[in-house]
Amino acid sequence: MSDEILLDRVEAEALAMRACLAAGAGQATARSLVDATVSAALYGPAMLGFPHMVDYLDSFREGRINRHPTATCERPYPAFFVADADRGIAQLGFDLTFDNLVAAVRNFGLAVFTQTNSYTAGELGYYVRRLAGEGIVGIAATNANAMVAAKAGGPAVYSTNPMAFGFPLGEGSLPLIIDQASSATAYVNIVAAAAEGRAIPEGWAVDEAGNDTQDAARALGGALLPFGGRKGANVALMVEMLSAGLSGGPWSLDTPSFREGSASPAVGLTVVAMMPGRTDDGLVERARRQATRLQEHGVFVPGVSGIEYPRPATESLKVPRAVFEAVVKIADA
Repeated sequence: MSDEILLDRVEAEALAMRACLAAGAGQATARSLVDATVSAALYGPAMLGFPHMVDYLDSFREGRINRHPTATCERPYPAFFVADADRGIAQLGFDLTFDNLVAAVRNFGLAVFTQTNSYTAGELGYYVRRLAGEGIVGIAATNANAMVAAKAGGPAVYSTNPMAFGFPLGEGSLPLIIDQASSATAYVNIVAAAAEGRAIPEGWAVDEAGNDTQDAARALGGALLPFGGRKGANVALMVEMLSAGLSGGPWSLDTPSFREGSASPAVGLTVVAMMPGRTDDGLVERARRQATRLQEHGVFVPGVSGIEYPRPATESLKVPRAVFEAVVKIADA
């Protein structure tokens, strides 16, 4: 028996929507989450597609996500949007502000969206991918509960604190998308390794005593490590200031877990959006030529290399069997 289930896009969307609604999510929340989930499944890290959606479904049912939020957004400056997700999903608050954000960027050349009081942001690349689809350059930063030690043996003080960057490469081309954690690996990779009984590489995490471990289960009881030692920890701090500092959301040290309990993580998300020069500058085409040249030199260009575009309409999405069964169980409850 295969460890994966193949679903066409229509089937995948329908199942995801059914599961969200069965878990009690409102229509708008469900739509935003399904769009982000399918986008991650097609273009982002597979673990942040349907596998991570199970975290959302559990959190809908266990109270960590407000299933019917009243998200709000203020505009204290012409190109600065400050949103409150009302303990809902981050994607919904972003969706509700998206058109105004794009209009502001096209008017002023740059705009900032910052949001607090949401569940974790999911695939961070999704937000800059959305902007790139409008021909806009984006940088995004977010945090969650503390799970990363600044150094081996120290306490967990940061989340994996990812940062994403997107640059459009023009019509008929996928955008360049860099989406990576400040930690040596993403938390979902540790969870997956623990569930499958796989060892993790040295340098990814420490156990509860602060000792380096290759046992994923021990790592879950300990802490992840930043990439590149102190330099990675500095990046985590920068992301913390951009997300929690700028939004007014909780620091990772003060954030409840996004996988247990009934309290919302209530975390921050900040997206900086920029026009890639004037419309007649040709900077997007120049960037596309550079991305092509790098690939010709054997360089992996994230978001572009190894992804077929346009994706065939008949292409099937691969969903791990255990994840598929968990989503179906909730959808049919």
